[in-house]
Amino acid sequence: MLSDCHMHTEFSLDSEADPNAMVESAIAKGLHGVCITDHEDKDYISEGKQWTFDVERYFTRIGELKEKYQDRISVGIGVEIGLQPHLGEYYRSYVRQKPFDFVIGSVHLIKTRDPYYKEFFQGRSDREAYEETFAETYENIRNIEDFDVLGHLDYVTRYGIHQAKEYSYAGFADIIDEILRYLIEHGKGLELNTGGLKYGLPYAHPHMDVLRRYRELGGEILTIGSDAHKTEHVAYDFQKVPEILESCGFHYYTEFVSRKPVFRKF
Repeated sequence: MLSDCHMHTEFSLDSEADPNAMVESAIAKGLHGVCITDHEDKDYISEGKQWTFDVERYFTRIGELKEKYQDRISVGIGVEIGLQPHLGEYYRSYVRQKPFDFVIGSVHLIKTRDPYYKEFFQGRSDREAYEETFAETYENIRNIEDFDVLGHLDYVTRYGIHQAKEYSYAGFADIIDEILRYLIEHGKGLELNTGGLKYGLPYAHPHMDVLRRYRELGGEILTIGSDAHKTEHVAYDFQKVPEILESCGFHYYTEFVSRKPVFRKF
């Protein structure tokens, strides 16, 4: 049994999913647990709206689900914070104001631009865009310490003009190794995010070669998430997860409770 530790509900600007329905979907799929991790992307404004949410209402609503389903499935209260180099102090205060179970740190903006929009790739190759993203990721994790795992490390390759054609671990090994070593040295984990498969990539995030390298370097903390924004995407392609992890040297996965890692065999 696995846990889906990355999913979004109506508290996120890009989802209309009812939190209760997301938990029910997880139960129907036989999951051990879930963690709701809605978007807190400070200083990201899209169509006049800020990618943040009412944290008081969030804790009330998800807390009710936690209690309601306590005998059927573990429900964690998490958040996905959008990393930008100047937000270290903001997130330090933000994550300490409430008793989150889990905090994902993810890079959605590269110098204020989101790769989701094709304009990000105009006038340069995918490789150049990927290189800039990894460099920004390294800068982010050095400036922001208040997260537990780095989310969807090679997220940018979802949206490249040619997606995986200009991407491999070997092609960016120097900067990816810097990221992985920093995470390990500072007690941070990595996320296996099956959203990459949903977007048509031949790998989940990050690429299996990156996962192997993380393990080789001594990485142990590895959470699993679908990045679901709809009920039908909860635990997306999770049947592939055990084989992926075993082939990369893992025999367990990680959940977080009260910001502490709990290791579980799958």
